Amino acid sequence: MTDELATLVQQGDPHRYAATIAAPDAARARLWPLYAFNLELARAPWVTQEPLIAEMRLQFWADVLDDIATGKPARAHQVAAPLAQVWQAADLPVALGQGMVAARHWEIYRAPFADDAAFFAHIQATSGNLMWLAALALGAPPTSEAPVRDMGFAAGLANWLVAIPQLQAAGRIPLVDGRDSAVAALARDGLAHLARARAQRRLVPASVLPVMLTGWQAGAVLQRAAQRPDLVAQGGLLPSEFRRRGALVLRSLSGRW
Repeated sequence: MTDELATLVQQGDPHRYAATIAAPDAARARLWPLYAFNLELARAPWVTQEPLIAEMRLQFWADVLDDIATGKPARAHQVAAPLAQVWQAADLPVALGQGMVAARHWEIYRAPFADDAAFFAHIQATSGNLMWLAALALGAPPTSEAPVRDMGFAAGLANWLVAIPQLQAAGRIPLVDGRDSAVAALARDGLAHLARARAQRRLVPASVLPVMLTGWQAGAVLQRAAQRPDLVAQGGLLPSEFRRRGALVLRSLSGRW
């Protein structure tokens, strides 16, 4: 099952896969089910043009989490069973997973975010919740939550800005304010979250390094968006693959995410 999940994550979420490939086997066994769960949620709004079917796909995962909470047997799904094992072994908060499910409903429809607060809540409920769940699965103490969530927000915002051309092509309205000045300010806010996370590295144990490394390219993406917000709509935020991989290797070797 671990090999099957590894393939799912490698194909569907190559950046998180790359960040975890050098992690200990026990860490990968806990992280890959969570990342595969996130993939299932991320795909649900996009695999069909029928909103009702997309809603049903998300409801399936809400029901999986309810089963985990009540101790029912795992459902017959390649991700559900290992997810239940990790969730129960690490005693993860089911509410965080349900928050991830609920947030994905936005992507089914074409309504814009109501305001900045709604947008920020979406990033935290998706990327922030996932990173904190992954950190908890690797033994993070409660005192790690603030820096982990700051990193989760920065990484989630960077990924969101990279995805904006695809979201717009699909008819979504991904930003409350899409003007260059507003995009640059948003990127600077993400950089502030990243700086705050790094200033509190001492609160995050070394065992959580594979989780924090998943945000390895956030700084470069956000810096580029802050300096050249016009590149967001052009899909020009990501550095070259060579530079991205080199940055990951250096951060992995140094342990300084």
